Amino acid sequence: MGAVRTPIDRRRLVLLCAAVLACTGVLAQEPPTSAPFISRGRGFDEQGGAALYANVCAACHQPDGRGAVGAAAYPALAGNKNLASADYLTSLLFNGLRGMPPLGRMMSDAQVADVINYVRTHFGTSYDDPISAADVKAARP
Repeated sequence: MGAVRTPIDRRRLVLLCAAVLACTGVLAQEPPTSAPFISRGRGFDEQGGAALYANVCAACHQPDGRGAVGAAAYPALAGNKNLASADYLTSLLFNGLRGMPPLGRMMSDAQVADVINYVRTHFGTSYDDPISAADVKAARP
């Protein structure tokens, strides 16, 4: 038996969706734009590259940095040649790419530098030209 669609059903669906979005806080959130996003209390509390990676990045890129394929494709960081450029990672964190949101906009300059330096010195890579918080600040959109 097919579903009966009436204007009331659509209205209830819209109200239900609005209620769910309101309860999850999605309707009240502003999109991240820059460093002031952090001052509104929506940044990450983790300090240090290892903690940031473990609690923010590893869910997609995996704890070992090998990435994953499933509902989406999460690129491997292990042995990734793109990690040679700290500027590439800075741009990626601020602008996002494909399914990756611009998470760097929710981090302080020091947090961005810490996670970039961590990723560039783990997972089979060892780039010895760290990025500083000042470099990140200069690159922040």
